[in-house]
Amino acid sequence: MNAKPELIIEAGRSEKQYWQDIWRYRDLFYFLAWRDILVRYKQTEIGIAWALIRPFLTMIVFTVVFGNLAKLPSAGVPYPILVFSAMLPWQFFANSLSECSNSLIANSNLISKVYFPRLIVPISAVVVSFVDFMISGIILLGLMAWYSYIPTWRILLLPLFIALAAAASIGAGLWLASLTVKYRDFRYIVPFIVQFGLYISPVGFSSSIVPAEWRFVYGLNPMVGVIDGFRWSILGNESKLDWQSFGLSVLLVIFILVTGIAHFRKMERTFADVI
Repeated sequence: MNAKPELIIEAGRSEKQYWQDIWRYRDLFYFLAWRDILVRYKQTEIGIAWALIRPFLTMIVFTVVFGNLAKLPSAGVPYPILVFSAMLPWQFFANSLSECSNSLIANSNLISKVYFPRLIVPISAVVVSFVDFMISGIILLGLMAWYSYIPTWRILLLPLFIALAAAASIGAGLWLASLTVKYRDFRYIVPFIVQFGLYISPVGFSSSIVPAEWRFVYGLNPMVGVIDGFRWSILGNESKLDWQSFGLSVLLVIFILVTGIAHFRKMERTFADVI
């Protein structure tokens, strides 16, 4: 019987060795993600329906407030579809941010005792939020069927914008996960960030209402490009994409992702001691 190759852990492992370790520990990644999925819905009366109820109720509130009362333009599409096409990426981002920020603290016993690439922990938390994202997508399909709304060829590009949302979620999540280990106050700051970000992002309204002179400043919110990209691919010809603001948002997402990984790797060696 062939013996398994030994893995020798040495101080100062190179970047190449580190990323190879992530592949070696892929089973741990699957285990953490599956465990968190099971824990989320364990001993709940309606199970995965919670992933449907929250965004659906939020969509109703935004439709009533912004669509019926404020009479904001809907780009020629039913207002519930306008809102929910933005609610999907926003909920994915918000849930990932919340899960990632506490992921290292929640797994402190594992981190302080066993070696493995710590990057696995927050990324596995993003996977859990992605499951909720996929479940919530059922509501959007139902709304499009209800209003007999047929998407155009642009829907084929939706995976690119999903990848952009995942990159934004991972980058911001890595920043908050590493900061929360050292500064536990971030556990209380994250909910405020999520709540505040909901109202400065084009979730309940279309970006078309933003004046042209404010588009650049508005585009500094990386979720603007993500949400507008979702709408552009889902709503078809009724949605126009401001490519300048979108390009700015993409650059910011890349910046957040790269710096998030770099900062996480820099702080990673101290997690076991500080946590």
